[in-house]
Amino acid sequence: MYTSFYTAARGAIEEQTKLDVIANNFANVNNYGYKPKKAVFLDLMYYNLNNYDGSDTPLKAGTGVVVETTDTKFDPTGFVSTEYDYDYAINEDGFFMLQSPISGAITYTRNGHFSLSQRGTQFYLVNDNGDWVLDENRNPIIVTDGQLSGTIGVFRFNILDGMQSVGNNEFTPQEKNGEPNLVRGAKLVDHALELSGVDTAEEITQTIEAQRAYSLALRMVTTSDEIVTTINSLRQ
Repeated sequence: MYTSFYTAARGAIEEQTKLDVIANNFANVNNYGYKPKKAVFLDLMYYNLNNYDGSDTPLKAGTGVVVETTDTKFDPTGFVSTEYDYDYAINEDGFFMLQSPISGAITYTRNGHFSLSQRGTQFYLVNDNGDWVLDENRNPIIVTDGQLSGTIGVFRFNILDGMQSVGNNEFTPQEKNGEPNLVRGAKLVDHALELSGVDTAEEITQTIEAQRAYSLALRMVTTSDEIVTTINSLRQ
């Protein structure tokens, strides 16, 4: 009885986590360059049910599920034209490389909405957070009279699974992602931005599935509690 109670409660908690991921996707449906997230579930431990004499049977019982990871779908999407001179869309796989002028930390993004930031007498190409946009040689790009000091770098990873989202449509690679590789002759579209990768119809479908699973889990919690209450009343 108690196993069913805690298994159902765990299921409801994890379905709530899935709904939170979906809600975040909906919140970014109009955010340029956003890549949708997906909650990935993992079965928890199974155990064999025993016969009356204590011997094992082929029947197994589970102990619920847990959200193991939140994967990101990096597939390129379409782009929309803009009127800004420093908007760029990557028309293939890859990321822009950014560097924080304060900490020097490197991050990667698909959002090519850039602008100019003055430091001293020079103007740098930066993103919305003020991070430098790096060229193919991984140097900050300086803009003089509308001209870029270098070609905007586009970098690709052999493995995308596991890249960590750090907010603001930026990612940092993990050890398994390997080193970034420069995409030579990358196809950039200027005066354009990549659309959000959120598929509204798919997210609505996922929402309905998660809500139903959540409701069933809560019903199982209620049923388990009622059974325990009944058994306790019979003992009195």
